[in-house]
Amino acid sequence: MTDRPTHALPSYLNADDVGPWGIYLEQVERVTPYLGKLSRWVETLKRPKRTLIVDVPIELDNGTVAHFEGYRVQHNTSRGPGKGGVRYHQDVTLSEVMALAAWMSIKSAAVNLPFGGAKGGIRIDPRNHSQAELERITRRYTSEIGVIIGPNKDIPAPDVNTNAQTMAWMMDTYSMNVGGTSTGVVTGKPVSLGGSLGRVEATGRGVYTVGCEAARDAGIDLNGARVIVQGFGNVGGTAARLITPARYTTPTVWTYWPC
Repeated sequence: MTDRPTHALPSYLNADDVGPWGIYLEQVERVTPYLGKLSRWVETLKRPKRTLIVDVPIELDNGTVAHFEGYRVQHNTSRGPGKGGVRYHQDVTLSEVMALAAWMSIKSAAVNLPFGGAKGGIRIDPRNHSQAELERITRRYTSEIGVIIGPNKDIPAPDVNTNAQTMAWMMDTYSMNVGGTSTGVVTGKPVSLGGSLGRVEATGRGVYTVGCEAARDAGIDLNGARVIVQGFGNVGGTAARLITPARYTTPTVWTYWPC
């Protein structure tokens, strides 16, 4: 018999070009020599547990039907339900969503949270759609991924171009489909629906805090420093607002809206 590789990767996991998933695999390879006996689990880290691609058809306001491509990836759920956001962007790819799900697994484990890693997204430019269309897209997407999400399975959250309203639509749709109110199916909900106070600002506040500590650790004097912020949404905008009253000069802001 010819020798066969013990850990041959499925074809869709091969990273022939440097994309988000390829970057993640390179990171795993770099840390493997330092894992000792734990390195036997490396092959598990290289494979998402579950990858779902869904068609999201909706009727637009003008009466025509449009189809959008949606994803939900659960990278690892060994520590608990998958946890990760849902992003709406015209450049979302499966490679990106797989990598983000994997990094969520690492982040949850690094701070000892009882969650695994997951991520979702829809290839759509939300600027081109009305609020009513975005609601229909969100509800249809939620119904399509409903077979793999839930409070004990996988818990979505806001991400790029999604917010508390998006999560309210997702929670409502999931609850209708299962026949009972399920507030635990998503985080980042409006406070009136059981969401957490400070959730909108949490990530940006984290960026600000970590940036301060990283500079201190590196011996960088931040007094009068100029700070560059990429993006001005929930994360960048909050970080910039926290930076401005502090001891830094007015931040320079980069926005990210590729044509």
